[in-house]
Amino acid sequence: MDQLSSHSIPTHTSPLLLDGGMGRELHRVGAPFRQPEWSALALMERPDLVQKVHETFLAAGANVITTNSYAIVPFHIGADRFTNIGKDLAHLAGTLGRQAIDAYQASSQTPNSFSALAGSLPPVCGSYRPDLFDAHIAEDLFATLVEGLSPSVDLWLAETQSSIAEMTTARQAISADDTRPFWGSFTLDDTQPEILATGQNTLHLRSGEPLEDAIQAAIELNLDALLFNCSDPRIMATALHTAQKIISQHTNNTPLKLGVYANGFVHNNHHVEGEGANEAITPIDTELTPERYARFAHQWHEERAHIIGGCCGIGPEHISYLAKSFS
Repeated sequence: MDQLSSHSIPTHTSPLLLDGGMGRELHRVGAPFRQPEWSALALMERPDLVQKVHETFLAAGANVITTNSYAIVPFHIGADRFTNIGKDLAHLAGTLGRQAIDAYQASSQTPNSFSALAGSLPPVCGSYRPDLFDAHIAEDLFATLVEGLSPSVDLWLAETQSSIAEMTTARQAISADDTRPFWGSFTLDDTQPEILATGQNTLHLRSGEPLEDAIQAAIELNLDALLFNCSDPRIMATALHTAQKIISQHTNNTPLKLGVYANGFVHNNHHVEGEGANEAITPIDTELTPERYARFAHQWHEERAHIIGGCCGIGPEHISYLAKSFS
């Protein structure tokens, strides 16, 4: 595994590039894909395609790929199946990511100078459903994922967390003896992106908690990086600006790095109260071309985002364009 420390994230010129949305890309390349299993189905039936997608993102220029463990939760694979094979599926997800990095580095004539595997710790009680979160249940679910992923990953990424409680529980799932970086990513309430993008209104998590409180919690949890993901790209610059303001108020020179990986959904207020993400294949904004996404990304970089990638609907073509535009 690559040796990664909390201080090894580039802080100048080009950002560290993440991959894009695994689930949508699996669906695009013809992997078995249905509800309720979502992207976990490919782990069970076509793990070769999971590794292929990882390699595609690496070839596009991603420095960090994320394990295909997002859907390894009872909501998607069922409680009994999670109990019986959850750890094995997580282990497989980690192994495929590690094999993809090894294969890419061995086959590419000009491999990325830095490649790492992030272990995805998803919202284990339901995406976009902070109302369903139960810390006691989540502790056991996280423990299973961590045990399965741990042999393979270079860092931890608790992603699409909708509340401070979710992020706190995910952070506590990692042993104090584990020195690998821990990145945490919040998903934001983006039901009025045009208004929120102006910066005139306070941003909130999907739980309704003010973003300022979440940033303060991230500092207190000693995260190595704070990211914002699976939300409208138009509001991310405001989120970064808010984070910079809170971080600057701390005199302990916190090493917290910032990052963004937005989604490509058609943002028309389609997520109503009580509705989770990944309950259907949400339409993708066809106007969010690689060029347009890159314009957003350069705004984020100007707001000191050191880590940039894509979430649902952001594919290898977007990551490739980012890599070229930042080179």
